[in-house]
Amino acid sequence: KKQAEKAVHQKKEQSKTKCRKARRRHINLVAEFNRRQRKSIWLETHIWHAKRFHMVKKWGYCLGNSPTEKSYRACYRAMTKHCLLQDLSYYCCLELTGKENELLKQLARICSIDTGLTFQEACCLSGRFEGSLNLYRADRYPEDMLGPVTFIWKPRDGSEHRQLWIWVHPALKQDILKELKAIFQCSEPEEMCTTESVTTSIQEEQQVEVVISPGKKRKKEDKEGEKAVPVKKIIGDGTRDPSQSYSWISQTTGVVISDRSMEILRYRLIGPLSHSVLTETLKAASVQTV
Repeated sequence: KKQAEKAVHQKKEQSKTKCRKARRRHINLVAEFNRRQRKSIWLETHIWHAKRFHMVKKWGYCLGNSPTEKSYRACYRAMTKHCLLQDLSYYCCLELTGKENELLKQLARICSIDTGLTFQEACCLSGRFEGSLNLYRADRYPEDMLGPVTFIWKPRDGSEHRQLWIWVHPALKQDILKELKAIFQCSEPEEMCTTESVTTSIQEEQQVEVVISPGKKRKKEDKEGEKAVPVKKIIGDGTRDPSQSYSWISQTTGVVISDRSMEILRYRLIGPLSHSVLTETLKAASVQTV
């Protein structure tokens, strides 16, 4: 009897902290990752980069700055002999939709043929090639330069309406977006196109209670007693407030400007085998005519 009582007293109390297996559960990882993205948005390749690169926080994103000592040789070898993929999804994409003549007329005010290619270059206008140029404030060339951008037209489909994607650096996005809205006289539409509301981890903690009982598995239950299902967090980008509109339309010209940041991913392939990787990865779709 004394030995039994002694064993009961010596028994370690159950630890209130979760074990590593419980912490690594998917439901907990999603909530933790969402909490850590409050200040700096993660790219879709963040987990891969975080294990191999030194991360920095810039322009509202968490980006891989330089590889660790164990990744230098691998990156150099891939770039010189194989293929190196670089994630450029932090670049902001501005989409312009409208009549081709109206788009070219107003875009000619923020660029100049003296600097090289323009938006109306034949090879770029067809949609076969990507172009790059420097943008200026409307009718202010050669003063008040906004910065360099790259652009690509959607190939023609027989309609006079065209679609143009302009890729800008996040540090230049607000100034360029403001200038585009000014030259096209765009305002916010009546029905505000806002992203879905984002549930922060603080709100999740208020709605979800952690039930802990000795000898039983920990389960997350909501106020109704049902098992809580984690909702995928929908986030915008580091340069856009998710509660604000991201689409503007001109009542006079019909041109629509949309902010497609973090909606269209962008990757850069470097190395002699880049073309081979693309041909093996991408397959041409069959054209079906109705």
